[in-house]
Amino acid sequence: MAARRELGDELRRLRGERRGAEVAAVLGWSESKLSRIETARTGISEADLERLLRLYACTQGEQSRLRELARRGRARVWWAPYRSSVAEPYGEYVAFEAEAVAICEWEAQVVPGLLQTDEYAHAVIEVGADLHDPETVQQRTALRMARQSVLTRDPPPRLCVVLDESALHREVGGRDVLRRQVQRLHDASQRPGVELHVLPFAAGAHAALGETFVIFEFGDSERAPVVHSEDLVGGQLRTKHSDVRVYREAFADLRRRALPVDETRELIARTGHGLR
Repeated sequence: MAARRELGDELRRLRGERRGAEVAAVLGWSESKLSRIETARTGISEADLERLLRLYACTQGEQSRLRELARRGRARVWWAPYRSSVAEPYGEYVAFEAEAVAICEWEAQVVPGLLQTDEYAHAVIEVGADLHDPETVQQRTALRMARQSVLTRDPPPRLCVVLDESALHREVGGRDVLRRQVQRLHDASQRPGVELHVLPFAAGAHAALGETFVIFEFGDSERAPVVHSEDLVGGQLRTKHSDVRVYREAFADLRRRALPVDETRELIARTGHGLR
C-alpha cells in the first residue's frame, strides 16, 4: 500500500496543472479511474502505466522509478494473512516500517511495538477502543510480533527510541508482565543498531507533550521521510516537508532532554530489579 500511495502521489505531481478529466479523456478512461489510481484506492496495470508515462513525457529515470513502485504495489505483502484484522492505514504503517532504513520513535505511554513482549503486546491491544473480538486481538498481537523481524533483517534499520519514564512503571498486563517487558527492554538496549533513551520525569515540559509519533527515513534522496502520529482511531500519516521538519525538531528536543544510552540502561536495570 505504501508503494501504491507513493506512485499515486508521483503521478498526480506529473499531471501538474492538467485537469483529471482532460487526461482521462485523452486515455479513454473515466475520470474516476484516474482518481482511484492517484489516490491509491486501486493499482495500475503495466499497460496503463506505460500510457501515462508516454503522455507525461517522463524521463528515463522517472520511468524506472515509477515502474518499480508499480511492481511493488502489485506484490503480495507479507502481512496479507493479517489484513482482515486491521484497518488499511495500519497496512501503510507496516509497509513504511518494513522499508525504512531509520526509525525514530517517541512513546509517552507504553513500550514501542517493535520492543514489546508477546504478553505485553496482547495486554495493550486488548484494551483498544474498537476491539471486542478475542480472535482479532490474537491476530493483531501475532502481527505485532511478526513486525519485529524487521530488526533482524540484513541490514536492519537504525532504531532510535525515546521512551517516557512512566512507561517503565505502568503495569500493563500486571506486575509480572511489566517485569519481563522491562527485561526485554534491557536486552534490546544492548543490540547493535538500537539506540534507547529514557526521558526522565525530571526533564519536565518538552516539545511533544500530549502526542506520540514515529519518523520513517528511507535513505533515498527521492523519497521523503514519513511521520506517523498516533491517536485513538489509528493515527495520521504526514508527508508535508514543513510538518516533517516540526516532528524532527521535536524528536531532537526529546533526545537532548533524555538520559544518555548508558544511563538509560542503568535505569532500566534498576527498575527491573525493583519489580522482582
